[in-house]
Amino acid sequence: MKRILKYFFYGLLYVAPLTVTLYLIWEIFSILDSLIPLEVPGLGIILVFILITCIGFLGHHLISDSIGEIVESYIKKVPLINVVYTAVKDLLSAFVGDKKSFDKPVLVKLYENSDVRRLGFITNDNFKKLGGSKELITVYIPHSYNISGNLYLVPEDYLEKLNIVPSDLMKYTVSGGVTHMDEKG
Repeated sequence: MKRILKYFFYGLLYVAPLTVTLYLIWEIFSILDSLIPLEVPGLGIILVFILITCIGFLGHHLISDSIGEIVESYIKKVPLINVVYTAVKDLLSAFVGDKKSFDKPVLVKLYENSDVRRLGFITNDNFKKLGGSKELITVYIPHSYNISGNLYLVPEDYLEKLNIVPSDLMKYTVSGGVTHMDEKG
């Protein structure tokens, strides 16, 4: 019985990650495909992709920065919408924008006499807004198995830069340290 149970759990190791991944892909595909309800499966998602790409092209080439800033200034005046809009915009630009934010992996010492370190990403090299005696570095530390994290302001001498591919460090941290990481080439 123990051997059967052992093989069952081995089977779960193979089946569960693939099943969860395929299920998430299917759900995202279904949601996007249903945005434009058409008889042909997949045509809706293709049209949504083309529409978003065209909006990106037109926005990049036709809408000047000043027009974008004017629209944004109106959005920022609406209290709840302001919070949602700026949070989503900043999060997306951190991953896919021109100003990627998670590209400087570091080890962070959180306390003076501690040997314990946390893995994180420098998001701002020079944070002076608190007006303290030290220049602080803003470091984002993601949580394992969670879509969240903590933001710390730490002195630069508490940081050790890592020669690691940033996306590998994010996967490593979010997976609880069980994923493989490669050094930058």
